[in-house]
Amino acid sequence: MLYHAYELQRSWLNSASAWASIGAEMLSNPALPMNYMGGYMGLGPVAASALEVFAHATITRGKPAWDIEFVEIAGEPDPVEEATVVNKPFGDLKRFRRAGLPDDAPRLLIVAPMSGHYATLLRGTVERMIESCEVYVTDWVDARTVPLSDGEFDLDDYIDYLVEFLRFIADQGDGGAAHMMAVCQPSVPAFAATALMNGRGDPAAPKTLTMMGGPIDTRESPTGVNDLAMDRPIEWFRQSVIATVPMQYRGGGRRVYPGFLQLAGFMSMNLGNHLMSHYEMFKHLSEGDEESAQATKDFYREYLSVCDMTAEFYLQTVEEVFQKHSIPNGTFTHRGETVDLGAIDTTALLAIEGERDDISGIGQTKAALKLTPNLPDTKKRYYMAEGAGHYGIFNGSKWREKIAPVVEEFMAKHG
Repeated sequence: MLYHAYELQRSWLNSASAWASIGAEMLSNPALPMNYMGGYMGLGPVAASALEVFAHATITRGKPAWDIEFVEIAGEPDPVEEATVVNKPFGDLKRFRRAGLPDDAPRLLIVAPMSGHYATLLRGTVERMIESCEVYVTDWVDARTVPLSDGEFDLDDYIDYLVEFLRFIADQGDGGAAHMMAVCQPSVPAFAATALMNGRGDPAAPKTLTMMGGPIDTRESPTGVNDLAMDRPIEWFRQSVIATVPMQYRGGGRRVYPGFLQLAGFMSMNLGNHLMSHYEMFKHLSEGDEESAQATKDFYREYLSVCDMTAEFYLQTVEEVFQKHSIPNGTFTHRGETVDLGAIDTTALLAIEGERDDISGIGQTKAALKLTPNLPDTKKRYYMAEGAGHYGIFNGSKWREKIAPVVEEFMAKHG
């Protein structure tokens, strides 16, 4: 019923959004000069701005395109080639390479979070790293589009995907093993995959693993997200937030954690800020400042685009990562095998945290460095990004100018 109620609401909002968009265009049309006349007619631009904000906030969004056509190198545009190199039911492996990149440039696998948003949320992360690396990224699929015949997808499968992707990259040319960067939630499966590959002496084990704002040990500086997971038993999550995909979708009948619920949770955490952002957009539009308004539109076009997660992946993550703390307790398993973090003795580790991160508190990612006793200290590094929130550690000016250079330096040192 939950998913069907959402679909009904979405159909109503789609109609309202369409009418608002039409109204905004009519009120902004210079062919209708009465909109700009004095008196009450002069409210035309203001009303048009309000309607445009409403239409933008309520329209249904699909998966955004990557749209990375070029990057600037020394002030000149360098074309970027995008390709899907591995195709799997629950996620593809994308490759981005700029035309002028040296043949011996490092190869980097960026692991995008499977947390309700599409991998394109990391567009800024990918764009910056394309400057110096051949970039691969996990492009996760909306679970409601995956037929039941393709089976389930849980944390074990997530780890298997990462191992397969790393081996694929290592087999390309003579570049050897890749580097890996995990942003937020995938820090846990990326950490586990690294331990398994190190323990098996796998030549495709990553040269370095960068974990950014990841919930390795959520007992450190717990946030509202962590408290919510701890306050309720796993059965509450199973009964209250898991829904069945309606039959009009390819994944009809699949049990999922809907993206719209995750978005509602994220929005409620900072509702005041989101309302103020839309009010600022309204003011920019009213004043004719299209550039500032477009910046806000671009952010929310990505932020409001959400996808579903499989129920088994979501529930296992809540239970193992946030409730049982299986990673720091040494009880995390993969396919029945206990993951030995002490096996990491080759892959260098970089932990990055944001000073103002309200999703993964300070110390949660850094904990990974204490859990690898057999890795020399010379292969460990911690960096705290001053003034950066959760999204600021992988997007925006702080990411581009301060954090990315740290990642590049660490990769070069241990490459």
